[in-house]
Amino acid sequence: MIAPSTSRSTVLTAIALLVGSLPLLAQSGSGVFILRGEKDTLALEQFRWEGEVLHADITFKAAQARIGFDVTVAADKSVSVLNNRFWAWGDSAGAPPRQSAKIVFRGDSAIAEIGTAGSPVVTQRLGSKPGAIPYLNPSMALLEVLVARARALGGLPVTVPMFAVAGGQVFDGVVSQSTGDTLSIRLSGAEIRLAVTADGKIHGGRIPAQGLTVDRVDALPSAAFAPEKADYSAPANAPYRAIAVTVPTPMGHTLAGTLTLPAAASAAHPVGAIVTITGSGPEDRDEYISIVKDYRPFRILADSLGRRGIAVLRMDDRGTGGSKGSYSGATSADFADDIRAGLAYLRTRPEVARDRLGLLGHSEGGIIAPMVAATDPTLAGMVLFAGPSRPGRGILGYQLSNQFTHDTSRSAASRDSMLARVPAMVDSLGRSDPWLGFFLDYDPATTARKVKVPVLILQGGTDQQVTPDQAPELAVAFRAAGNRDVTLRVLPNLNHLFIYDPSGFPGWYSTLPKAVLDRGAVGLAVDWLVRRLAKR
Repeated sequence: MIAPSTSRSTVLTAIALLVGSLPLLAQSGSGVFILRGEKDTLALEQFRWEGEVLHADITFKAAQARIGFDVTVAADKSVSVLNNRFWAWGDSAGAPPRQSAKIVFRGDSAIAEIGTAGSPVVTQRLGSKPGAIPYLNPSMALLEVLVARARALGGLPVTVPMFAVAGGQVFDGVVSQSTGDTLSIRLSGAEIRLAVTADGKIHGGRIPAQGLTVDRVDALPSAAFAPEKADYSAPANAPYRAIAVTVPTPMGHTLAGTLTLPAAASAAHPVGAIVTITGSGPEDRDEYISIVKDYRPFRILADSLGRRGIAVLRMDDRGTGGSKGSYSGATSADFADDIRAGLAYLRTRPEVARDRLGLLGHSEGGIIAPMVAATDPTLAGMVLFAGPSRPGRGILGYQLSNQFTHDTSRSAASRDSMLARVPAMVDSLGRSDPWLGFFLDYDPATTARKVKVPVLILQGGTDQQVTPDQAPELAVAFRAAGNRDVTLRVLPNLNHLFIYDPSGFPGWYSTLPKAVLDRGAVGLAVDWLVRRLAKR
């Protein structure tokens, strides 16, 4: 998905804390926070204090990733240094992190030294505020530090500056007295209600808007922290095979993927095939999104196409899941090279028809697919789900403004103030992230005017991430190139994820009663691809 999302920037949540008369947080102890969805455990945060240093590791169970961090907390509960590390699923226990960063907070600056395996350290100087508390979503341990910092500053209400480690954005954490024994911490509008002990420790609660609960336990067995192994196998009795593959790239890294091949595919009877392209943020081959239960759109599309005789290659993004390479620092243009490598791999498979290859991209994937098609006119077709037509600067500005407009916890004056800051926030984000820097200025319409490959544009009618008015603009751009095979369908009541959602507001995705990829959208895409990729 196009940022902001849990992939590219820290999700900001508003938190209500159930408290008594709290002393300052004692820097001691250890435990585990458990973040659960309706049925599944989403994340486990294991933490311990050693003097003034807080150590924590967050295991994202379904997303198959782990981050570790430590922060140095001063006597006034401010943070001077944060170190964090990232590992993907499949990395051995002693493996070096795929990415690490050290952030030193000095006055109104955050000086970050970012290291990626196999690459030199990059130093960035980011804007911050004195006394800012760093935040890594969904760390409860860091929220305990926030509570302690708020109390150290004096009476309530109090505003504590926060620094989003993912994205480098500075935002306010407003801590105020609510009703009874409740403290309210507001971080851009969403709400979490958490029970807090007399010494300032969170011991449980819930996040109503997302249907999540938080529990605290003293410890868990080590086996509990093992990431869940994703199942990419074919369903029982499916008329296709699901083969684990490794795709080499000219850049030197390999990509892990699954190739679904119809049972009848062979060198004597090769079949058409597509490569799927995920949206923004590090995503696995199914384009799984943890806040939306059972949302695995590429698995559904691969199944439907496999039953219609079309092969599908879906791959983990670089540096994600089983794929190697570095996600950090890469742009959409770099990801386009990974997709070209996927097409090159398909051309080596004797079961695949080299002249019947296509692409299917969602969101950012709808930017990347035309990049590839512009340099590969032999492609038989591509499908774009919610592909943008405009540079990212306007898209991100709209998304941030939309977020603040929906923040009913703020006064009208406060919302107006946040809206006025949006252009500066967009510029700041662009400077802090190479991907965003590229995205802000890249014009998809310019590339579309160079594409002669047949294209199907699908757009959700209530999409509040890539707005529906961009779909006809994209169609016009493709046709301007003389492309005579351009089909546009805007589907009513579908959001950016192509889930039934009359509202379409991203902040409410986790509350959707039925988070299933719309079968009508699937049918349109599959029928269109079969007509162009099946043997003629």
